[in-house]
Amino acid sequence: MSRGNRTPTSSPEIERLIELLGKAPGLGPRSARRAALYLLKRKEQLMLPLAEALRDAAEKVAACSECGALDTLDPCAICAAPGRDDSLICVVAEVGDVWALERAGAFKGRYHVLGGLLSALDGVRPENLRVAKLVERAGRPGVKEIIIALSATVDGQTTAHYITEQLSASGASVSRLAHGVPVGGELELLDDGTLFAAFTSRRPF
Repeated sequence: MSRGNRTPTSSPEIERLIELLGKAPGLGPRSARRAALYLLKRKEQLMLPLAEALRDAAEKVAACSECGALDTLDPCAICAAPGRDDSLICVVAEVGDVWALERAGAFKGRYHVLGGLLSALDGVRPENLRVAKLVERAGRPGVKEIIIALSATVDGQTTAHYITEQLSASGASVSRLAHGVPVGGELELLDDGTLFAAFTSRRPF
């Protein structure tokens, strides 16, 4: 860490804690220092239970081999849940998008997590995403519609067009979210009402 970010008279253990916290989204050096101090002052009530939860998650949580969502089960709870519509597959970029859509209650089918978006700048190519698995799932009997629920960004739209091309021979129709998702908007940051409106007004791709 630079001299300006270093906590005065702090031990290497505290410095490492601050450094690791600072790598989390939304936490810069100052926020990481505040978070570290908050945890250290509440060791019994928060820090030790958090450490145990992190250890359990690291050991037990993994990606579902079917849809790519995170769970302690494989297949995950959503894939294993009876009563969901097997004819619909909703394609999202990240697991956080699944959580957002489930929270909104707008979708009762199955999901497919790509694991990111195509990005020439970041070096993310089709083989880095779970596109081949999606094509295989789309070709299964009974699958009627693939819903592209990717963010309305350049990378999101590029990925959506690529996926649509790959699914052209699957026999399933391809649709995308419509009204309610602003250009440049991230699905995970949208409110429940916006997500619900986007799903109910989806249109063919």
